[in-house]
Amino acid sequence: MRKIISFMHISLDSFVAGPNGEMNWIKVDEEIFDHVGKRISKGGTALYGRVTYQMMENYWPAAGDEPDASKHDIEHSKWYNKVHKVVLSKTMKDADLTNTTIISDNLSERINEIKQQVGEDILLFGSPTATHSLIQLNLIDGYWLFVNPIILGRGIPLFVDIKDKIKLNLMTTQQFTCGVTELNYTVDRQ
Repeated sequence: MRKIISFMHISLDSFVAGPNGEMNWIKVDEEIFDHVGKRISKGGTALYGRVTYQMMENYWPAAGDEPDASKHDIEHSKWYNKVHKVVLSKTMKDADLTNTTIISDNLSERINEIKQQVGEDILLFGSPTATHSLIQLNLIDGYWLFVNPIILGRGIPLFVDIKDKIKLNLMTTQQFTCGVTELNYTVDRQ
């Protein structure tokens, strides 16, 4: 069975964005981009909420074609254009979307169908609202968290309305020179 891995930058106090969705506090550099690039190349499906998908779709399809494109832009653009995308949205329609599936209802059933398909992990990028929905349905199998050295004090939290404890197993950690620490957890289903 394929696993859903939530990929998220968080503040030390567990916010994924500022009060108005700000993400200008997130630290990224070539070291992180290289690390992330190796990991996502093993992902067969990208999962997004509508807002994050639209943000990605406005940038990544052509980012690698720009004259001043960085190595990361070229590689991620190539990956983004070939990976199958799944978007959780009650308002979008997928009639004209290439290599993209929209899920607007029966979330648990539809996600479990995708998890049953042959393939690599399903990578959930950002998308706090989608992440909250999947946490509530116990559909996330792992968390790949990039803890940024900042305390926001307020904003959009990663974990909200948790009904039951979620036990995690720490798989790996990595410290980056910019001060970000990656924590890689799997959900303990036992």
